[in-house]
Amino acid sequence: MYIQLALDRMDINQAIQITQQVEEYIDWIEVGTSLIKEFGIKSIEAIKRAFPGKMIVADTKTMDNAVYECNLCFEAGAGVMTVMGVAPLMTVEACLKEASIRGKKVMIDLLNTNESVRQQLLQYKEAIFCIHVSKDEQEFAQQHKNFNFAHFHRPTGCNLAVAGGISAATMKQIQPLHPSIVIIGSAITRAEHPERAARELRQLVRNRGIDDASN
Repeated sequence: MYIQLALDRMDINQAIQITQQVEEYIDWIEVGTSLIKEFGIKSIEAIKRAFPGKMIVADTKTMDNAVYECNLCFEAGAGVMTVMGVAPLMTVEACLKEASIRGKKVMIDLLNTNESVRQQLLQYKEAIFCIHVSKDEQEFAQQHKNFNFAHFHRPTGCNLAVAGGISAATMKQIQPLHPSIVIIGSAITRAEHPERAARELRQLVRNRGIDDASN
């Protein structure tokens, strides 16, 4: 099981500074969509240069032009790039093919997919699948005090990541999903003491047995 630190809504220097504080408690580093949109592919290059020993995830949320975007991400130092599950299957397959050629990985974001689409996607056993509660959904749910992961079901026979407002308060909710990767953003990056928050979340993951995820 890995803790993936999501870096969003900040500049590159802030991203590097925060990651330096928590590096020992996290495994993978996600260069978030907002970072890539605002600062471009150089944000991936900068994070990889600062943390050469870490797996870098480029959260491009690719929907089209797969080969081009894969090449940009992997040449910049990413070991994983993301493609949307609602993209055409040929786009998903193109990402997987490019990743395979380069010895890299693809994470398929299941945001807004239905059961039929998810069943189609599960044929790609080499992929990582991400159950994702969007930022907009998080904010709406929090306003109405009904934010939880209870309605999600774990796809069988796959490597699973979970993302979306994960914190100490929601960690228990994701335990039944047995994720291989827990993606944590603002619970660390917006914390008053990021290092302490990362250390506590790492301990929670271990205590709840999420490390024993079955793939």
